[in-house]
Amino acid sequence: MTEATKAVKAPESLKVGDLVEVLSAEEILATLDEQGELDGLPFMPEMLDYCGKKLTVYKVAHKLCDTIERTGLRHMPDAVHLTGSRCDGGAHGGCQTACLFYWKTAWLRKGEGPADDPPPRRSGPVDVQILHRNTLREPFPDGAPRYACQATEILRAAPERLPLKDFRQYAWDVRSGNATAFETFRAFLIGLFNRLQSLSRRVLPRRLWIKGGLEWGFLRGTAVGGTPVQTLDLKPGELVRVKSKEEIAATLDPQLRNRGMGFEVGLTRFCGQTARVIGRVERCLDEPTGRMLTMKTPCIVLEDVVCPGVPNMNCPRGHLPFWREIWLERVEPR
Repeated sequence: MTEATKAVKAPESLKVGDLVEVLSAEEILATLDEQGELDGLPFMPEMLDYCGKKLTVYKVAHKLCDTIERTGLRHMPDAVHLTGSRCDGGAHGGCQTACLFYWKTAWLRKGEGPADDPPPRRSGPVDVQILHRNTLREPFPDGAPRYACQATEILRAAPERLPLKDFRQYAWDVRSGNATAFETFRAFLIGLFNRLQSLSRRVLPRRLWIKGGLEWGFLRGTAVGGTPVQTLDLKPGELVRVKSKEEIAATLDPQLRNRGMGFEVGLTRFCGQTARVIGRVERCLDEPTGRMLTMKTPCIVLEDVVCPGVPNMNCPRGHLPFWREIWLERVEPR
């Protein structure tokens, strides 16, 4: 174990709102293996911009939803998300998913004084070739690059499944400040209800299903035939309103998809709310394969609209949801 690792606080002592300082690139590199990873989690080139900066803990990343194999929740040891630290995709083909980074506690030290503003771009050479090599795997047969990042490698970094009945997670949520006791209890009840709904669909006749066997949020896609498309040509800074639940349902198929892209039930909490457009998303990595996907129709990301995590047991990943333009309406005319 390196001196840098020894000096770091125990993970359970970090809480939401704590001020931490990201170690220097040299200190962090000393914690990594020959693959540029710690406990299976890559330290990515995009994270170097934050070295030496002070940031606050946004969430303690002790659990996450599995978006690769869809196995439910996974346990991530010794990691946090830091406020404002999202990937810009610069070393990963320009991916625009803007994931929150996972920061191992071995890469942080307790900070003092005010938090810094968002960091400027790095200057000066640092020997970080191992990090750049680790962003690519063997290409696809068609020659397309196969990327690797924290999101594509998440199952190696979080190998332990975290079932609903593992009550440790609820204590961690409350103690860390990720959620209040009420929010934690509500998430447990929603998770329990969804599992009972799944069981009822398998073993009970349809007439005995509650709310048609739907999961919490009770969203049913009602589109007939192909799902519709609408182009608003939204630009960054424009103010939009999220359409009603019924209007969005009319654009979704029975699998809650619009032209292949899913709509998360938890996002219905934003229906009727207004938000500014951050930007348009045209490129994103496919997490199961590492292939760069180019969207035929760009999606929209909205300011201060983050995945609530409630239907997924208060998962703290903080994804920026992708919005089809047909789910939005312009508030201010051009």
